[in-house]
Amino acid sequence: MLIRISLIVALIGALAVGGLNVFVVKDKINTLVTDRDTQRDGRTRAEGEREKAKKDLAKAEKDLTQSQQDLAEARTEREKAVATAAAQVKKADELSGKLAKTSQDLDATQTKLAQYVATGVSADQVGKFNRALKDSQEALEIANEEKLVLQHAVNRLQVRLNRYEGTNQVVTLRADLRGKILRVDPRWDFVVLNIGENQGVLEEGELLVSREGKLVAKVIVRSIEKDRCIANIVPGWKLGEVIEGDEVTPAHPAS
Repeated sequence: MLIRISLIVALIGALAVGGLNVFVVKDKINTLVTDRDTQRDGRTRAEGEREKAKKDLAKAEKDLTQSQQDLAEARTEREKAVATAAAQVKKADELSGKLAKTSQDLDATQTKLAQYVATGVSADQVGKFNRALKDSQEALEIANEEKLVLQHAVNRLQVRLNRYEGTNQVVTLRADLRGKILRVDPRWDFVVLNIGENQGVLEEGELLVSREGKLVAKVIVRSIEKDRCIANIVPGWKLGEVIEGDEVTPAHPAS
């Protein structure tokens, strides 16, 4: 009887130990499964981040290549414009010299005409000198206009070159530049001004907006036409509502 009881107790103990082992093993299995899932999720995230990093690097390399190409083109355009402007300046100087000589010749001819009018000097000679003087004056005016256009082109290219080279150089505008606001878009915070390239406006130039002597805002030029331009209101500089008719002056006037 005692042996039977001992066997029963031993059997119950074995069953208890076996059940405990099952729970321990099950807990370890669950832990291993959780660790496996965690490692798998981490690996998936790492692969996704690596692919994103590859794409970002490829895009950065593409942007860098494009910026380098734009910079090279801007430098080439500026060099061409500077060379052409120098040639036009030389041409204008030559025409000025020719005009001065023609004027001297005309004065001399008129003096001779007054002195020798009795000798029968032809009036056609005076007419020829007058025509030559007029032609020289017209050629000089054309050369000066071409020189002004080329100077505007050089200024624009210099602004672009500064931007690509990252010099952040302040764009100065003519100290006597004055203009007014023609249109206002309050939704997108841009304005249209009645001054442009012909008046000396440059891209990235900054202008102060005022009304009755009080500062209202500051704008920066984004695009230019011959007699007008478009500018954006600089964030943080909008001290009041900008309206049509407000006056603008250079924020950084040239000395």
